[in-house]
Amino acid sequence: MVKQTIFSDKQRGLLDYLIEKARDPQAEIPSIKRISADLGISTACLREQMELAKNLGVISAQPRKGIEILPYQFKSVVVKSLYYAINLDQSYFYQFSDIRNHLEKAFFIESASLLDETGISELKTLVKQAQNKLQGNPVQIPHQEHRSYHLSIYKQNNNVFLTGFLEAYWDMYEQVGLDLYNDLNYLVNVWEYHQQIVEKIELRDFVSAYQLLITHMELIDRRAKS
Repeated sequence: MVKQTIFSDKQRGLLDYLIEKARDPQAEIPSIKRISADLGISTACLREQMELAKNLGVISAQPRKGIEILPYQFKSVVVKSLYYAINLDQSYFYQFSDIRNHLEKAFFIESASLLDETGISELKTLVKQAQNKLQGNPVQIPHQEHRSYHLSIYKQNNNVFLTGFLEAYWDMYEQVGLDLYNDLNYLVNVWEYHQQIVEKIELRDFVSAYQLLITHMELIDRRAKS
């Protein structure tokens, strides 16, 4: 079986170099001229390879600050691919959304059980903030609260791939304009579910909270595809 080529030799060389530096907290990232000499490639070629590293979210490079290796984020790559896909054909968003729904369901009970008093209090605060916006004059759409609510449930897993996937979903949710929805009755209904879910989590009744999550997701799915 032929081993699949993921990166060119030059791309792999730079990434391996950066990985080695990232593994040593005391290591300093040298100048482009020094990296070029270390890798045995021209500075012009190195700059081309660095664009790949930037797009992967591996590094940032700014004038006077130099090159900085960033903490790994799965979202960095996913969201760029999704942007292209969804602008090519918006139906790709609903395929991605379907996977997101399955992920949230699969990890929900585990994640909810990890929430402590502080985490539950944070969710209750988001619910209150959202309800205040919906009851205000003028009414405000609590999109940021909606995003934060869902992400907060799963962040205790400390799973960089789960978190990155869910963050990418919410970025694309905004791209397709679902954060602009203004049906007040629908939004009030959504936040009633959110409140009930938190109440069940606080009672450690994770099965009931899970059932409410499923019903809530079905509501959102019907709205998104309507």
